[in-house]
Amino acid sequence: QVQLVESGGGLVQAGGSLRLSCVASTSIFNIYAMAWYRQAPGQQRERVATISAGGYTNYANSVKDRFTISRDNAKNMVYLQMNSLKPEDTAVYYCNTLPNSPSWGQGTQVTVSS
Repeated sequence: QVQLVESGGGLVQAGGSLRLSCVASTSIFNIYAMAWYRQAPGQQRERVATISAGGYTNYANSVKDRFTISRDNAKNMVYLQMNSLKPEDTAVYYCNTLPNSPSWGQGTQVTVSS
């Protein structure tokens, strides 16, 4: 199973920025598509961004033009640059492979104050 560790969350004011990081423990990271998800209290987990092995990206409408997903295959890392944050972006953020590894990380909390 691929192990995933997210970091970089925190408390930020509306309009601010954060950069999330995720490291994946696999020797074949470069062949995986990767995704960022988020889960707000009382809500289902939703996928917000994906990046293919070749670097093709896709975004949920709610974050398009504000968030940017990227990857560094040499470091087994995937990133989520989040700009123009809104209070509704408040959630625990997770990364995972596509298809999903059954072993989710602990996530990283992002809180956006108004």
